[in-house]
Amino acid sequence: MNELQRNPHELAQACADAMYSRDPATQGLGIALLDIAPGLARLSMPVRADMLQGHGTCHGGFLFALADSAFAFACNSHDKATVAQGCSIDYLAPALAGDVLTAAASELSRKGRTGLYDVRIENQRGELIALFRGKSYQVRGTVLAQETQDD
Repeated sequence: MNELQRNPHELAQACADAMYSRDPATQGLGIALLDIAPGLARLSMPVRADMLQGHGTCHGGFLFALADSAFAFACNSHDKATVAQGCSIDYLAPALAGDVLTAAASELSRKGRTGLYDVRIENQRGELIALFRGKSYQVRGTVLAQETQDD
């Protein structure tokens, strides 16, 4: 079935499956894809001992990576190859070893080649850990075309 025959939710899932299969960085951090829909993505990551920094809390780089992955899955869910144009993050509370973090990305705007997305990272108790905002830029090609090129 090609992308023209898929409904938007099936297309988003196909894009997420293709991207995840080609993403050793996300896989290597133990990040799991929980939900995907057009313009939306929800991912989770357990905080491991090797992710802690000198103060005993999760290193901000790992929080950023989790948010960035959620952002990537959300902005590529329309089968338009899209990359980050700029991102920022605000760290609001510490994440600790053993926490399971969930990053929920949502599309705020998508016009022309650019988009704006917010990502909320919460722990397993629903406590807000960080807020991330990403600006996307659509490049040439599609997510699924890469999949057929690799065959």
